Amino acid sequence: MSKMSISDLDLNGQRLFMRVDFNVPLDDARNVVNDSRIRAALPTIRYALDRGARLVIASHLGRPKGKPDPRYSLAPAARRLSELLNTPVELAADSVGNDVRTLANSLRPGAALMLENVRFHSGEEKNDPEYARQLAELADLYVNDAFGTAHRAHASTEGITHFVKPAAAGFLMEKELQYLGKALENPARPFVVILGGAKVSDKIPVIENLLKSADSILIGGAMAYTFLKSQGVNTGRSLVEDDKLEMSGNLLSEAARRGVSLLLPVDNVVVDKDAWDKDSQSSTPRICRVTEIKPNEAGLDIGPDAVADFSRNVASAKTIVWNGPMGMFEYPPFDEGTTAIAKTVASANAVTIVGGGDSVAALEGAGVTDKITHVSTGGGASLEFLAGDLLPGVVALTDKK
Repeated sequence: MSKMSISDLDLNGQRLFMRVDFNVPLDDARNVVNDSRIRAALPTIRYALDRGARLVIASHLGRPKGKPDPRYSLAPAARRLSELLNTPVELAADSVGNDVRTLANSLRPGAALMLENVRFHSGEEKNDPEYARQLAELADLYVNDAFGTAHRAHASTEGITHFVKPAAAGFLMEKELQYLGKALENPARPFVVILGGAKVSDKIPVIENLLKSADSILIGGAMAYTFLKSQGVNTGRSLVEDDKLEMSGNLLSEAARRGVSLLLPVDNVVVDKDAWDKDSQSSTPRICRVTEIKPNEAGLDIGPDAVADFSRNVASAKTIVWNGPMGMFEYPPFDEGTTAIAKTVASANAVTIVGGGDSVAALEGAGVTDKITHVSTGGGASLEFLAGDLLPGVVALTDKK
């Protein structure tokens, strides 16, 4: 990696400002429902504390619209972090100001302070230099371990680095960049990409960039119907982005020109849209070829033959990147295609990289998360990285000598 790592820093006695991603789900009782993002940052946090850093931890939670809102307080995250570290982590009442500075300056080596939600200030998302400067007053060194926010130029991810040097990557950030970077630049081959989700427009830049390096790209989810319709297939009432038909056709042509196998589902699971809705699900699903969708039907999952086709490609792969569900995953039985792909990816003899909320949920539901080489914590950030975009939160980090 070309950027400095926390392992390059002398932390003893230094005030270390660490940006993490503790944007975790909470229940009605304000308890953390899923602490995976907190656990993902623990190696970097423990490394800093064990080496005598005076640690100031910053994160956002939700969308409080630039002002304090108790519903988005980081208090539950601070409690859970304290439990995981088995040591108290105090939560400051704010992220800047005299009182916060006093708390940061009085930290003992090996102790941690968590700031209140940085998005309680409008200057965070605006990347306001004055707010960034005030955050920088709390720090001698800076580490970003929040890959999930690296695609946003915010005060705590980009602005602060103009006032605090060096700025280094935490272990989680480092891991994300190493795995995703190698997949783009020097993957073990065959390199197979699996993309799903509702909209092809969300994935067009990713497909365009991965056509340069992938051997096969497998397309599932509702986005597949835009590609199918661009080939003249009658997709019934399936979700289609008509304004992306020409672009989808062009991508298919470009894949053929480059010798990349861009594989679409051959069969799917459909319902009668007039008789089915998300709540009642009163219509009985049927499996048919994608060329046999009736005018009143909509495809909601890939079929067993598509699963078999995709699985054959995955079985021979040496590098696999998967982002996005194969169907309407949140409404069983339309999760079956996604779950089958999760199990297939997990059993592959390959470097496997999985990102996106539904894809990760499918791994967890199938009980195979521990068989994946790298589960990415950054949905939007990983997509922008795979699309070849520069991430502001990464660019801002200090280059290695």
